[in-house]
Amino acid sequence: MSSPATAAYPAAGFEESPASLSRADTHEEVTPSEIAVGVIIGRASEYFDFFVFGIACVLVFPSLLFPFLSRLDGTLMSFALLAVAFVVRPVGTAVSMAIQRRWGRGTKLTIALFLLGVCTVGMAFLPAYSSVGTAAIVALLVLRIGQGLALGGTWDGLPSLLAMSAPKNRRGWYAMIGQLGAPVGFVLAAGLFAYLYSSLSVDEFLAWGWRYPFFVAFAVNVVALFARLRLVVGQSYTELLQERELQPVAVSRVMRDEGGNVLLGAFAALASFALFHMVTVFPLSWITMYSDQPITEVLGVQIVGAFLAAGAIMVSGWLSDRVGRRTLLGSMAVLIGVFSLMVPWLLDAGTVGNNIFLISGFVLLGLSYGQASGTVTSNFSARYRYTGAALSTDIAWMIGAAFAPLVALGLSAKFGLGAVTLYLLSGVVCTLGALRINRMVEQQRD
Repeated sequence: MSSPATAAYPAAGFEESPASLSRADTHEEVTPSEIAVGVIIGRASEYFDFFVFGIACVLVFPSLLFPFLSRLDGTLMSFALLAVAFVVRPVGTAVSMAIQRRWGRGTKLTIALFLLGVCTVGMAFLPAYSSVGTAAIVALLVLRIGQGLALGGTWDGLPSLLAMSAPKNRRGWYAMIGQLGAPVGFVLAAGLFAYLYSSLSVDEFLAWGWRYPFFVAFAVNVVALFARLRLVVGQSYTELLQERELQPVAVSRVMRDEGGNVLLGAFAALASFALFHMVTVFPLSWITMYSDQPITEVLGVQIVGAFLAAGAIMVSGWLSDRVGRRTLLGSMAVLIGVFSLMVPWLLDAGTVGNNIFLISGFVLLGLSYGQASGTVTSNFSARYRYTGAALSTDIAWMIGAAFAPLVALGLSAKFGLGAVTLYLLSGVVCTLGALRINRMVEQQRD
């Protein structure tokens, strides 16, 4: 039997082509610290893009693109555009896996980040509805679809490689490293918007000030591209992935053979992904519309919360290595359920209640989201793990987070904040159910 590094896979394609692998002709040794840096840079750049768009959905797009609607309806329409990228992301993953099998990981990543950068900077030049009418809305929709397809192609396998290369008793610690990109990206995006909003008049901000974060996002993508390419085109990195059998597989084949594991992985993380938008984008919209608290103050509190979330993510790595990742995720899901019961009371309690909601929500998000990635990845057979992990994440984002701001704001505006409680509780039920099923599957396998 041949070794994993040299195994010949079926014609459907599990490996990158020999021609593409030959282009990985650099021989620098890849250290765990370099992989960790690559993971953080890559994820931080993606989250920065995400949060720039999410914040703009509250502060910019309702006035820029939907002046003919009420503030509430304009924000809901903006949140619908926010969701589009998550819906098309699995399609981007399927296309990018095919590109990688044919032309290599470096080519795939270059195309994905180039498309992401072009779409992001294109939004900086977006005209207003008052200038071109519905064409402005259509243009943003097209650019948002491009962002979603690009995000599907940014999966480089670094988090999986890092976690699988970690000592057995420190896998939780290594698994949380990639998740640090979320608070880093949020701090950068929220800080930039807060500075511009406080430095400019409202007219100046809506006319041109809001465009700067999108230009910055483009620059961040360029830096991230070169930082990650340095790793992914290296011979040592390629050999490491082959040794772990972390190679692209056709999405249709993964879903046919191990679709249950894909769905199980997505639902196991659902509570964390649902909470993700409940403490970032949604409260910014709710508080700015139904509270007198200044926007810059809300963003400032959220920035503090993001720093605390980063600390909580690191704590999650320490806890996971002591109690187990699934136990931690299940416990955090229960706490998210308890937290959801407090949402109506906190968001109706004025500035103090808003701040308590944001700070406690961010801390809880850090503890849960820190271990949400790849929770049941071990269920995949080795050759399906690379693509299966990407698909599980895509589906978790689509089901758990994509429509969260839209649903939460729309239902709470119509029926009250109790709707947010029900939304979070649904994610909790899905997570606990998936973890229970996963435990039964493992017991049967053993």
